Amino acid sequence: MFEFSQYLGFLLFLTILTMGFWLMFFLVSFVSYWVGGATWEAYKEKRKAKKEQSV
Repeated sequence: MFEFSQYLGFLLFLTILTMGFWLMFFLVSFVSYWVGGATWEAYKEKRKAKKEQSV
């Protein structure tokens, strides 16, 4: 049926797959947070410049 080395290979594959999934999940959430924050800061700066120009 299965040998022990095949079982270890399967466990190694699952470990790498799981680590890759969580790394991708972390990077996607971090990058979306970073882009959202940068966009919000740029919006606030433009709004402040527009307000100063109109006064």
